Amino acid sequence: MAENEAPVDDWAAALAEQEAAATPEVQPAAIFQPLTGDLPPGQPRDIDMILDIPVQLTVELGRTKLPIKSLLQLAQGSVVELDGLAGEPMNVFVNGCLIAQGEVVVVNDRFGIRLTDVITPGERIRKLNR
Repeated sequence: MAENEAPVDDWAAALAEQEAAATPEVQPAAIFQPLTGDLPPGQPRDIDMILDIPVQLTVELGRTKLPIKSLLQLAQGSVVELDGLAGEPMNVFVNGCLIAQGEVVVVNDRFGIRLTDVITPGERIRKLNR
């Protein structure tokens, strides 16, 4: 390196490159087109592509920790104490992410859940940041 050349600071160069890339250039006003019914026949809408993706829905009544010894002693009719209280809302998870809370309902001898509180995307993001 020549004596009158300043040493190259890799970090400064990387930060300057990042700032230059982060500076938005003039973009068209609308990037996404609204979903309308005027698509040519046979051409699927964007949302139609994800409608058949399977997800795992889990309703959690409560939780508990058991030693293996107690777990092996469980039989038909055994009662397992959970940390949830009767009448408390149950958590509804989609792929392990809390999306709602609800209460148990029985319709025609089948159990279901009535959603009482749906977690907004903003609330989910706030919970992730904690």
